[in-house]
Amino acid sequence: MDIAGSVREGSGRTVRIPSAPAALGVASDDVIQRMANAFRRKDTATLGSLLPQAMGHPLEPWAAYWELSARLQTAQPYEVDAFLQRYAGSYQEDRLRNDWLLQLGKNRDFQAFNRYYPAFRMRDDRNVRCYAQVSGAERAASAVEMLRENWYPQRNDEEACNFAAGQLYASGTVKAEDIWHRARLATENNRQAAARSAVAIVDPAAASQLSALFANPAAFLATLDSSSRSGGELAVLALLRVANSTPQRAAQLMHEGWSSRLNARQRNTVWGEIGKQAVLDLDSQSMNYYSQVRDLHDLLDDDLEWMARSALRTGYWPQVRQAIDAMTPAMREQPVWVYWKARALQGGLHGRGADRQSEQLYRSIAGNQGFYEMLATEALGERITRPRDARPGSAELAQARANPSLQRAQYARNMGLTSEATREWNYATNLHTPGGMNDRDLLAAAELACQQQWWDRCINTSDRTKGVINMEQRFPMPFREVVVRRSRNIGLDPAYVYGLVRQESRFATNARSHVGASGLMQVMPATARWTANKLGISYAPSMINNLETNVQLGTGYLKLVLDDFQGSYPMATAAYNAGPSRPRSWRNGPVMEGAAWAESIPFGETRDYIKKVLANSTNYAILLTGQPQSLRERLGQVGPLLPGVSDLSRELPSGTVRVIESEDGGA
Repeated sequence: MDIAGSVREGSGRTVRIPSAPAALGVASDDVIQRMANAFRRKDTATLGSLLPQAMGHPLEPWAAYWELSARLQTAQPYEVDAFLQRYAGSYQEDRLRNDWLLQLGKNRDFQAFNRYYPAFRMRDDRNVRCYAQVSGAERAASAVEMLRENWYPQRNDEEACNFAAGQLYASGTVKAEDIWHRARLATENNRQAAARSAVAIVDPAAASQLSALFANPAAFLATLDSSSRSGGELAVLALLRVANSTPQRAAQLMHEGWSSRLNARQRNTVWGEIGKQAVLDLDSQSMNYYSQVRDLHDLLDDDLEWMARSALRTGYWPQVRQAIDAMTPAMREQPVWVYWKARALQGGLHGRGADRQSEQLYRSIAGNQGFYEMLATEALGERITRPRDARPGSAELAQARANPSLQRAQYARNMGLTSEATREWNYATNLHTPGGMNDRDLLAAAELACQQQWWDRCINTSDRTKGVINMEQRFPMPFREVVVRRSRNIGLDPAYVYGLVRQESRFATNARSHVGASGLMQVMPATARWTANKLGISYAPSMINNLETNVQLGTGYLKLVLDDFQGSYPMATAAYNAGPSRPRSWRNGPVMEGAAWAESIPFGETRDYIKKVLANSTNYAILLTGQPQSLRERLGQVGPLLPGVSDLSRELPSGTVRVIESEDGGA
């Protein structure tokens, strides 16, 4: 490997690393591209042969990282040390340190782990943090807190945190209940391997029963001896599985005897999951199920969020407040629950008749930087206005231009290495220093991205500022002539279109999603054909990424959906994301204010999508009109389909739908 310097091996022998070629800039972009392709194939031979040719290239650190990372399992410590020394301070150094720490943890070489860990800057890898807890390199406030932050949120079956949990349990630092908690979370999310690994820590024999439990939970319950600790916990897992598919059946099983066979915490856990699944099904019985929970503090935040959403949907404001009050402090402090807590204290009223506590809650989040921040502003009787823009100075811009990571990110982007470019940019702005760049540096970095029309990083970087704001960075309007002209020609609000495009593609005209949506407005192929036919437009599939055609089809479809939903922005926005048939089922029930309806949507992606698009639209309206705006007016009310109104969703092809999972947050 062609890296300059000399280092000492573990044996103490000094090893000379050959120096790089003296002439810089001799490497071609083609060499880097070939190495990127070889890295994706894990072709170590090609990487090794090409690395000497990459020396001196602006992306040399990436080339060296690819070569060493691809063979890290067999690499020698002196090679790692040489790399870390040569590329000290770079993203690639910290990325390789992350990878090496994972390898050392897997090898259980915690003495070496503790030598490398102090220089690790990113510290955003849950598995590294789990190893650090075991090695003693870093101690969380409590072992349980470490599990809560790192192990519990993991969707997959990760060796590092499983190992850490096992070690902590064996030492008596955490209890069996803490381990079963992970098993319950995994079971609720249909993660059998993760559940099995957790159960195996406390009871390997019980873990062997997980396959049968997942395959047929009702049959498993019929033969289960629940008298032991593990038996009772397995009963909970099986009941959670039943609730996940048929909450009514799980409730029946509880009433038929299982409730009396579980302890109080277990009963509360099961009823909480039954209630949650019923809300996701929009079942009016959900609050009845939640009423069976005797201590809300036994429920997870996720269950309590759904209890609050169920109560919002039915207008049960005392229950909204009860659910929020039982959440953990971190969850209660999120703007969504600060806002609804204030509303619950008012009995659901919008006006300024709030008591002092409600007003304090509104003021704690009010602003124009988010959906609930805007609604809090309006709850205080104010309109949403444009804040004073902060702009980076020339010295700050010069510093941003000189930042090596930002330079590499830009070069990688220009070469088409989008993933590497984004990761390097994010490292420079978010992770290189603890807490990331300060507001002034973020403004300068964002401006650099904006100037290069790298709209994704322009927006995301500017979004991170806390004490200052630059509206033109956060809400840019590229392709203005096309978007505004087309929108106005068909009677659409250009601010609404911009708000949607910002969320859909971040203004990348060549964007393509994992389900096939394309272009600026992320139009699905079936939607494009259907809309073109509906509007009488001559269309061929090759035209979908053409800017004019993409905007014409996207706005045309959006206008048809908006008209079909009688001008309801929340419903049209949901339809654009999840297809029109789903919002039709979600609207069935009481007439609700738009914010409560959006918050009660069972798809996490669509719920978040509506809130972001309409908050975006409000800010774009401020920029386009120069006038104060109201998000609440855009939200309006949502209720059942009016009699005699045609159902457009019956005409739409299945390819319109872009949300591919029905469980909350899994789209």
